[in-house]
Amino acid sequence: MSAHTHDHSHDDHNHDELDFKNTDEQTDSVWKTYLPAIISFLFLISGIVMEQLDVAIFQNPLRIIWYTVAYLYVGLPVNIQAFKQIKEGNVFSEFFLMSIATFGAFAIGEYSEGVAVMLFYSVGELFQHASVEKAKRSIKALLDVRPDVVTVLRNQTATVVDAKAVAIGEIIQIKPGEKVGLDGILLSEVASFNTAALTGESKPDTKRAQETVLAGMINLNTVCEIEVTSKFEDSKLSKILVLIQEATARKSKTQQFISKFAKVYTPIVVALAILIAFAPALWVDTYVFSDWLYRALVFLVISCPCALVISVPLGYFGGIGLASKNGILFKGSNYLDVMTQIDMVVMDKTGTLTEGVFAVQKIHSVTISQQELLQYAVALERHSTHPIATAIVGYDKALPILEATDIEEIAGYGLKGVVNAKNILAGNTKLLDKYNISYPQEINAIVESIVVLALEGAYIGYITIADKIKEDAQATIQKLHSMGIKTVMLSGDKDSIVQEVALQLGIDQAFGNLLPEDKVKHVEALKSKGHKIAFTGDGINDAPVLALADAGIAMGGLGSDAAIETADIVIQNDQPSKIPTAIKIGKKTRQIVYQNITLAFAVKFIVLALGATGNATLWEAVFADVGVALLAILNAVRIQNSKFD
Repeated sequence: MSAHTHDHSHDDHNHDELDFKNTDEQTDSVWKTYLPAIISFLFLISGIVMEQLDVAIFQNPLRIIWYTVAYLYVGLPVNIQAFKQIKEGNVFSEFFLMSIATFGAFAIGEYSEGVAVMLFYSVGELFQHASVEKAKRSIKALLDVRPDVVTVLRNQTATVVDAKAVAIGEIIQIKPGEKVGLDGILLSEVASFNTAALTGESKPDTKRAQETVLAGMINLNTVCEIEVTSKFEDSKLSKILVLIQEATARKSKTQQFISKFAKVYTPIVVALAILIAFAPALWVDTYVFSDWLYRALVFLVISCPCALVISVPLGYFGGIGLASKNGILFKGSNYLDVMTQIDMVVMDKTGTLTEGVFAVQKIHSVTISQQELLQYAVALERHSTHPIATAIVGYDKALPILEATDIEEIAGYGLKGVVNAKNILAGNTKLLDKYNISYPQEINAIVESIVVLALEGAYIGYITIADKIKEDAQATIQKLHSMGIKTVMLSGDKDSIVQEVALQLGIDQAFGNLLPEDKVKHVEALKSKGHKIAFTGDGINDAPVLALADAGIAMGGLGSDAAIETADIVIQNDQPSKIPTAIKIGKKTRQIVYQNITLAFAVKFIVLALGATGNATLWEAVFADVGVALLAILNAVRIQNSKFD
């Protein structure tokens, strides 16, 4: 096998770092690594057959040369790695163990077993390599969603340029089927985008003029134009990709423990193997050196901690890859562990549980129809840029528009104008008080933002406007409760609105009118009671709390850069339902990692005991080492095929 096969595992602690740049070349050359193993296997099988048939010509030295050739195809790269490791000061590596065990087998004449140990070890490495590649590809898929060139409009001419060379404020053109290369604002009237690469959602997302479009989205139907709002390296996608590459280098406590354990465990086993080979000479009357050396070699092969150093990081790769497929970015495998311990999820309201966009909730009319009331309101509100006015104007696009004249904005009160030769007032209740117009007092108790209307000096009804609750918010709270996790909402919004949303969603506790420092105090108080807290937010004001929480989760689609950079986990499509999914992925990853650790230890200790007492051959040793590693790898790969609703 070529040395390339083993490059990804030069030492224990490199198993969990992904080299994204070389993934394509590695994938292309994987087939080359199979040929040496196949040749070695054919030599081994034919050698065993000739031995069994007692072929006259197959005697020493031909027999030794035959098995040496079989060995070199798969063993030489491992021997070279062992030598490199020793030069770097890492004597007790898996390569050293495999080399010394197979050299020993040759020394006592067990040629076929020596070749078999190295062959099966190399096949195990091939499986590991393929599994790591699969984990890499599922994460690397995100790296391919950002195009390096874009079509920019300069002097009325469409020019294809490097995306890095486009300045903020320039206009880029995206044809159907093309990927958006830079973040920007849509200038075209309407366009539909596939956001699956960013969010994991296959449903097309329709954007209208002045709405935000992010790099990585794919234009579905018409040619559209976008005004660039951030440089190539500052786009949300670029930042997420940097975070992904950093994520794979951050180890969980389990991985750190396994690396430390292997460094202590391996020298102890080598010392025990030496004792098994030589110590019995002191008390065993029928001591035969070759027999005890064979037992020591079996012991060495079994002791190799491959299953642990391979499968544990691979399990975490799988977890990070699965999360990426589901539109969730974990910034390190340690956060997969943290999510398994969470017993309370604390959430911001605006932009996390709600859309962060005002929408009309209710139209209440008394003397005219609801449509007429809305028409009068739209006629005036069209002349205002306030978010509440925008919500009213955008409520019913098909509504016939009435023209308003003599528009006057009364600061802090509302609007006044003339529609169809009638005087109209639209604003808060203070506006009606100002003009001595009576209205039902119960409307003062309405929680939501309210626009009250009067026609020709008489009250005609009201429209309530509120931040729209996200479609999956209620289901998220229910899922968290079913998992035994408490929920808390902290918001800077007025307390009456916060309590109303909490009641609607079934949140355990809610606090409104909070400044950023108040949110920090609340989270500190909850942590002091022993809770493991995940905080979810999207704004700049959420950054301090995201940093304080055990797990900070940012809404990455529309969230602020400060929130995304401070958070430990980023939800790329802004859906709160991804919070329980992140917890489930963490638990699934931990479950599989623990299964692998238990399997490896159980099988190894059983076969180690058998080997030390002379009841296990090198074949059993091969199973205990390579077999367990293969089972653990296959188990770890299962993570990437998990489905979550």
